[in-house]
Amino acid sequence: MPYNLADLFEHSVDAMPERTALICGDRSVSYRELDEQANRTAYRLTELGLGPGTHVGIQMHNSVETMASILAVLKIRAVPITVNFRYTADELAYLYGNADMRAVLCHREYAGAALSAAADAPVLDHVIVVDDLDLGSLTATRDFGPRSTDDLVLIYTGGTTGRPKGVMWRQEDLWRVLGGGIDFYTGTAVEDEHHQSRTGAVGEPMRWFILPTLMHTSALMPTLTALFSGNTVVLEPRFDAERVWEVVQQQHPHVLVITGDAMGRPLIESCRRTRPDTTGLVAVASGAALFSTALKDAFLEEFENLVVSDSVGSSETGFGGIGFAAKGVRQPGGPRVGAGRGTLVLDDADRPIAPGGGEGRLAKSGNIPLGYYNDPVKTAELFREVDGMRVVVTGDRARVEDDGSVTLLGRGNMVINTGGEKVFTEEVESAVKSHPAVYDAVVLGVPDERWGHRVAAVVQPRHGAVVDFASLEVHLRGCLAGYKIPRSVWVTDRVERTPSGKPDFRWAQRHVETHAAAFVAGTDRVAVTER
Repeated sequence: MPYNLADLFEHSVDAMPERTALICGDRSVSYRELDEQANRTAYRLTELGLGPGTHVGIQMHNSVETMASILAVLKIRAVPITVNFRYTADELAYLYGNADMRAVLCHREYAGAALSAAADAPVLDHVIVVDDLDLGSLTATRDFGPRSTDDLVLIYTGGTTGRPKGVMWRQEDLWRVLGGGIDFYTGTAVEDEHHQSRTGAVGEPMRWFILPTLMHTSALMPTLTALFSGNTVVLEPRFDAERVWEVVQQQHPHVLVITGDAMGRPLIESCRRTRPDTTGLVAVASGAALFSTALKDAFLEEFENLVVSDSVGSSETGFGGIGFAAKGVRQPGGPRVGAGRGTLVLDDADRPIAPGGGEGRLAKSGNIPLGYYNDPVKTAELFREVDGMRVVVTGDRARVEDDGSVTLLGRGNMVINTGGEKVFTEEVESAVKSHPAVYDAVVLGVPDERWGHRVAAVVQPRHGAVVDFASLEVHLRGCLAGYKIPRSVWVTDRVERTPSGKPDFRWAQRHVETHAAAFVAGTDRVAVTER
């Protein structure tokens, strides 16, 4: 039996056709209606000569049409590639060319950039504006051939520190690690392609409010997981904290899916101002970006009996584990996940580290990607064999605890070496943002004649707050070793982040190179900023 994403969705359609599948704004569609729109879109794509193996981009913000377009590409066995609609024409041209895209579907507001980029893309034949698609004359009946477990999905990484790379996933592997094909909590593999739809059909549906954009795996795969299981997905075209709570009051979702502090912080502050009715909300699930301990505590303080989770994973590994927050429990480093699910930590000789054995490079075995598209060198570097297992060795650093659990420390390429000591930027960022005067922060290394590099931070104060650097240092000494404390601090009106909520290190580097620091330890350079 093929474990194929289009098949899994169609099983849900057949099992519960009139159940609500998607809600976006004032529009609601059933599983049957979403399937019919996807079928019509699929037939329009085949009229353009698109089909099995064709690379098709989806450059769209969250909407019913976006999900129908993704499903349509899957239905005809083409290879879907979600595209960051915030990219410039130059960035788009690189992505279109690197991915060998034959077509891109976009909303009208992105058509100008898409057409401009398409002129420099060698094989891109079609820019399809979905707002203008005439689907009324097409049949909504399914008439597609059999599909394969080996059909591909191509996921492009965000390119925080370089050009994006395309990660090639077989659909079964992607379903196993991110679509519910292996139970997220028990680690038990699902052996029946109808299991999720069958289970969903006999239960009451939950509502999942997915806040990130569908162009990111952290939103697309939870959405597909919810649909495979007969649940209802709530979407919004753009993230706006005030609007989120309005929708929560209207739709009463059970699960809120966010990307770390970038969404969590404005949400919790808006919630404290507006005091919305959150009846029914039982879980906040974060992934793909730092979710600091202080902010997890804020959610637990604000909502009684709320479950707050933090997932570990990446485009190259899929789901690597899930951790649950407990109020007041501070973890050194990032989220901690239980042993298993193929997650392991390797030393410098590619040997698995035993429980309590210290830190190394995070790796993943089991259902992993085939490699990087059009990049055999990088594929050979990250995807290799260890103890007879094929593994992907990520750029993350992690520590194996005494009980075998794994604590994520941070991206290896974001480690600051200061006087021979390693400092993980995520840990420092989390601590800086726990200060009451700090709204957001990015931590990075800057050159230092004595130490090689010193820890620095670019901080955004809370509105009306004053950044008192003496107070900040006292606060940080309570949760960080002395060598981890930022010795230079820049203050800005706004910390820039990538669309997925991750720190924009290229922006931060430009900022520190072009602006004077507000505070430098050991000097008389101290400035305060009030907003």
